[in-house]
Amino acid sequence: MSEINGGDFMQNIISKGKNITEAISIGLELMGATKQEVNIEILQQETKGFMGILGKQAVVKLTRMTANNPQPERNVLDEFEKMIEEEQNPIPLIGKMVEEETSPLSELDIYRIRKLQMEEVSGKVWVEDGKLKCKSSPNNFPMVTISEGVQLFKNHQLVKDKTMIVSEADNYVMKVEDEVRETRWSIKMDASKLKVELKVDPGYTLRRSIQDTDPEQHIELKVEEKKEIDNTLQYVDIMMKLEELRVIHGFYQDEIMRATQTHTEGTFLIAEGIKAQPGKDGWVELKVNVDDIDDGPQETTGGRVDFRETKTLSSVERGQVVAIIHPPEPGKMGYTVTNEPLPAKQTHPITVRAGNGINVVDDKIVATSSGRPQLEKRGKLVRVAIIPKLVHKGNVDLASGNIRFKGDVEILGEVDERMVVQAEGNVTVHKTITNATITSAEAIVTYSNIISSEMSAGKNNLLVVELGVLVKTLYRDVEQIISVINQLTLSPAFKSSDFARGGLQPLIHILLEKKFKNFQTDSKKYVEMVRQNENELFDDGWKEVSLAMTQVFLSVTKEVITIERIKELTIKMKELYEQSQPTVDANTYIAIPNVLNSQLYCSGNIMVHGQGTVNSKIHSGGKVRVSGNIRGGEAYGRLGVEVNEVGAESGRPTLISVPDDQTIIIKKAMEGTVIQIGTMKHIFNQTTNNVCARLDRDGMLVLHY
Repeated sequence: MSEINGGDFMQNIISKGKNITEAISIGLELMGATKQEVNIEILQQETKGFMGILGKQAVVKLTRMTANNPQPERNVLDEFEKMIEEEQNPIPLIGKMVEEETSPLSELDIYRIRKLQMEEVSGKVWVEDGKLKCKSSPNNFPMVTISEGVQLFKNHQLVKDKTMIVSEADNYVMKVEDEVRETRWSIKMDASKLKVELKVDPGYTLRRSIQDTDPEQHIELKVEEKKEIDNTLQYVDIMMKLEELRVIHGFYQDEIMRATQTHTEGTFLIAEGIKAQPGKDGWVELKVNVDDIDDGPQETTGGRVDFRETKTLSSVERGQVVAIIHPPEPGKMGYTVTNEPLPAKQTHPITVRAGNGINVVDDKIVATSSGRPQLEKRGKLVRVAIIPKLVHKGNVDLASGNIRFKGDVEILGEVDERMVVQAEGNVTVHKTITNATITSAEAIVTYSNIISSEMSAGKNNLLVVELGVLVKTLYRDVEQIISVINQLTLSPAFKSSDFARGGLQPLIHILLEKKFKNFQTDSKKYVEMVRQNENELFDDGWKEVSLAMTQVFLSVTKEVITIERIKELTIKMKELYEQSQPTVDANTYIAIPNVLNSQLYCSGNIMVHGQGTVNSKIHSGGKVRVSGNIRGGEAYGRLGVEVNEVGAESGRPTLISVPDDQTIIIKKAMEGTVIQIGTMKHIFNQTTNNVCARLDRDGMLVLHY
């Protein structure tokens, strides 16, 4: 777009273009001249011009040179093109050249520029420096949309419409409000009064303004926000609140100051007490090795098991110190942030029971005979004994009689039908066991077949676990009996004098008859189990509870039964239950080659290293490992089951089970094999290899092949 000025034809022209180069080219073409024949004046660069509205146009004035109007020494266009070739920014230089070399615009030139500018904004509306401006047009009506947070006043009246037409004949005022939010903070002390935390969310001011916009027929009035953080939390405010909470100990001054200066939300530990340091219960320091040096039969390089290398036993000589008894070490007292003392947990001494071949001298446990040292620990009770060894060179039959020995037993021959071998130590049998019973307090190792026999290792552990289950049930019932008695004593109809002389036994018998009908049956079962196995229970607590149960609940006695005595009984019952929790002892296991129609029980691991088992029942408190096959029967491992092959072509049912937190691994599961994890079962409908079964988080059985 160009405009021709008066005077001689085509003597000067004002030309417009997207940029300066285009504006000059258009002007030269209209004048029919070359760059050397004209004088070029830049009236407007292609940047933002008057009122910020000509950002896309450039304006130049071209004047044909005559004798009275010679070419200047410097040509603006040449300079501009030179800078483009040098990849520099021409705008600063052009502005300088226009300022230094061009003559002031005439009034007519200024008028024409303003006219062009008005033509560009006709029918449009814009925002400049926070003010709403517009230019009316008969053909286009400028419109605005009011955004959230903006108030627009037209001629001092608030505009309620969201979109409206604006006119330059009206007066418009836009308003926005700043937002101020105070600092939020709170102090919290934990229930134990060991930690005081300060939570701070700094305040702020949102400075709002209307965003400038370019001229358009329709614009949206948008809000710009600038957030200024203002944390008004003061040190004195924090200290006053701490004083209200009576906090006088363990301040972290650096954290307090950091909280007053933070610009982001956060939690600060501003005071902390001192935790009580736990002490140490009494313990036994061993001076000899009481564990087996080798745990079970050793596997050779070729995968075979060498039963001759079963275990190496440690031994002590008479007069040797087996262990030293250490007293408990008290803990250290702590303090709350309010400077209240926190006593350390009470520590307890260890109780040592001397078994065969052991004597306790002051704080030392001394062997009085030679043999293998044995140590059993449950809770705060430790039993130490020296285990002798019996070597039986022949068969165990009618001629030899049953073998019951308080130590280790090694049988070089067979164990015949209906014969019994019991040992408080390990049992080792070199030849076949047929229709016999083998019981060991520790490990059982055999080198030949087991047929139609029953084997039990870790008998004491199994007995204690079974008694512990009973004690847990009885303990819960006694707790409920105490609760009912306490409720009755608060009743207005209850007279304390009614039971002052005779005690609570009449009331207890009524409760057992009416409300706790199974209690006496469970109590009698517990008492009978303790009586039958009292020689195998080295903790007298089981006998003490049995006696108390009989006196309080199972018999009529003249002794006054008080609520305090019943509470003392519950404390002892709880201790026994905690001691009875099943543990896996590395020295308690069964290691055998082959089993047929037999039952195996062990509180530790069960390892079958030969061909495997047939129609047998296996129960392990540890893990079951079978390198051969399981044909029929059952196998349970509290810590999991690993087996090479399970099932039989004859279809004999075979069950492999573990608790819900364990895994079953089978290299080959034949059709009909049943696995159970917790209460979830799965039956294999076809032979499957490399099975790994477990439960997922939702308790569903998951199989990996």
